Amino acid sequence: MTTHRMESVGRELQAEISQILRTDIDDPLIGFVTITDVEMSPDLKHARVYFSVLGDEREKVETTRGVRRAAKFIRGLIAERMELRYVPTLRFELDETAERAQRIERLLRKEAQELQLEESEPDAEQ
Repeated sequence: MTTHRMESVGRELQAEISQILRTDIDDPLIGFVTITDVEMSPDLKHARVYFSVLGDEREKVETTRGVRRAAKFIRGLIAERMELRYVPTLRFELDETAERAQRIERLLRKEAQELQLEESEPDAEQ
């Protein structure tokens, strides 16, 4: 169960981490990253940060490695910029929801096209 406080801190962290990645991190491994969500633990001591990467598989792997490597640095900047009793540990995870949704949509479209072909074939034989 998420509380209002968990959601509020998560949104604030999401905005702050996005800003840090845009302006304070200069790592060639980190590509075009979007922070898609932040899930906070009930005690606000841990945060799971979901991100997406624009690019191919290699870029996703490299960016994941770069972001995870920068986690402690990002956490330090958050400590300076946000007024929190505890600065949460950050666990970065690649969010592949958009890619999965596109794959499912492609499969559904393909299935729909095949069904249309099957339905139109008996009409062609008559």
